[in-house]
Amino acid sequence: MTYIASQSLTFEEFITQYGDNPRYELIDGELRDMEPTRPHESVCGEVAGRLFAEILRLKLNWTIPKSCLIKPPAAEATVLRPDVVVLDKSQLEREPLWQREPILTSGQAIKLVVEVASKNWQDDYARKVEEYALLQIPEYWIVDFRALGGIDYIGKPKQPTFTVCQLVEDRYQRQKYRLEDTIASPLFPELSLRLLDMMP
Repeated sequence: MTYIASQSLTFEEFITQYGDNPRYELIDGELRDMEPTRPHESVCGEVAGRLFAEILRLKLNWTIPKSCLIKPPAAEATVLRPDVVVLDKSQLEREPLWQREPILTSGQAIKLVVEVASKNWQDDYARKVEEYALLQIPEYWIVDFRALGGIDYIGKPKQPTFTVCQLVEDRYQRQKYRLEDTIASPLFPELSLRLLDMMP
């Protein structure tokens, strides 16, 4: 991830200039180049595909949009671009911007957010944990297939880690899984998913 030296951007300026560009998100007015790589995109696709298959199998009224921006209401100049997001279709009518642009301004429709850790792993493990918890998103997954996160988050020795964050009251409780572990997701209790199966 690259921090781009420029003047601070507002939400409106970001949407106008970079809203349609999947490379960028905005954190406290700073433009962040996400620098997506082929392995990163491959893991995102694997996760989205497996989640969508489970949604179809269970006949849930949920969807996974191709792209989506999240504007946390408490952060003036922050626009998050999750790698994968699961939305409840029945709640999307409550989103004031959704019919015109794929922008969510609350967490009501969001069932799950997935971030595939990359060079911006600090945001995934810290800032986004706080933002997604404030939005009351029930689950948040961090897929750290390259073991980039700090040892406080993924342990020592560092190894590929899949972290499932479950919202309990207003904070996430984290559970770490390694390559061959089958993750436990309260949202998808019958899903058989291992980090090993999603490695690029």
